[in-house]
Amino acid sequence: MKVSDILKAKGTRILTVRPEEAVSTFIKRTVLEKVGAMVVSTDGTLPEGLVTERDIVHGLARHGAELLAMPVREVMTRKVLTCAPADSIQDVMIKMTEGRTRHLPVMEGGRLAGMISIGDVVKSRLENAELEAAGLRDYITAVG
Repeated sequence: MKVSDILKAKGTRILTVRPEEAVSTFIKRTVLEKVGAMVVSTDGTLPEGLVTERDIVHGLARHGAELLAMPVREVMTRKVLTCAPADSIQDVMIKMTEGRTRHLPVMEGGRLAGMISIGDVVKSRLENAELEAAGLRDYITAVG
């Protein structure tokens, strides 16, 4: 199974936030969109960072309520781990675990092509396991 399989199922919509937008705007958008992270990008095609709920919590611990008026660039994760559509789910799981991240922008041809989360990866693994189990049951029934 590959990242492209996840994107086929969930779509390639990418939510971005501009680095100069206020953290309060980011928070409102994540609530409306029901997401936990957005790619920080000026042009919507190249990631400059990633901002997550975890970044906001850490920012609140450092800055208090003043964080809400600060620009997203002040709390974003600057080192963005990415993946490609051809990457295997196994490789993505390793990258997420080693990088301690729950979200990976998908890059293709030097541009954003989607976004996957640990939830997407787990869901795809569970679906794959269910298909394998069903295939084994069918095989056992046919042979037995």
